[in-house]
Amino acid sequence: MASLQNKTLALAGLFQATSLVQDIATTGRADSQDLEVCLKSIMELDPDNIETIYGNPANLATGLQLIISQLGADESKPNLDIARYTISLLHLERKLAKQPQMLQTISEGIKRARKQLEHFPITHENIIANLAGVYSETVSQIVPKIMVSGENQYLGDSTNANRIRALLLCGMRSAVLWRQMGGSRWQLLFQRRKLCEAAQSILKG
Repeated sequence: MASLQNKTLALAGLFQATSLVQDIATTGRADSQDLEVCLKSIMELDPDNIETIYGNPANLATGLQLIISQLGADESKPNLDIARYTISLLHLERKLAKQPQMLQTISEGIKRARKQLEHFPITHENIIANLAGVYSETVSQIVPKIMVSGENQYLGDSTNANRIRALLLCGMRSAVLWRQMGGSRWQLLFQRRKLCEAAQSILKG
C-alpha cells in the first residue's frame, strides 16, 4: 500500500483537516463535503487500502491543492496556521505512538462513534462531540498542546470547539497514515517537489 501517491493522499488528508480547523477558528464555517470526508476517514479502523479511508481521490482536492500551495515554490504564500497545526500533529503522532493506553482509548471512542452512525449522519453534533471528547482525553493531553488561533466569537462557541477537536483527531489519523506510508517530517523539506508533482498528478486524474 506504500507508494508516493498513497503518501501524498495521506498528507492531503492531514492538510484538509487542518485547513478546516483554521476555517472554523477564523470564520465559524467549514465546507460540509470536506468535513464529511475527514470524519469518514477516521471511522475506518482496519482499511484494505487508502481508497477505503478517503474514497475517491477527488474527495481530497482541497488537501491536494494545499500541498501545492504550502510546499510549492510558486508565489502563493503558505498559510502559517495550517502549517503549524500540520507540523504539530506530525510531532504529536510520534509521541502518541508510544502511548498504548491512549491508542486504546481512541480506538474505543471511534468504535462508539461507528455505533452512533446507526442512528445519526456522520456530521451530526453527537458524533462530533464524541470524537471531540476522545481528542480531549488523549491527544490534547500530550505536550506541547496545539493552540488554535482564531476569532474568540468562533472559538468560544461549543459547537465550533467540538468540530475543531474532532478535526484535529481526524488530522491525527492522517498523520498516522502518513507515517505508515513511509512519510516523515524531513520529507516535507526535502521531497517538497515530488509531493507537489504527485498532488498535481492526482488532481488531474
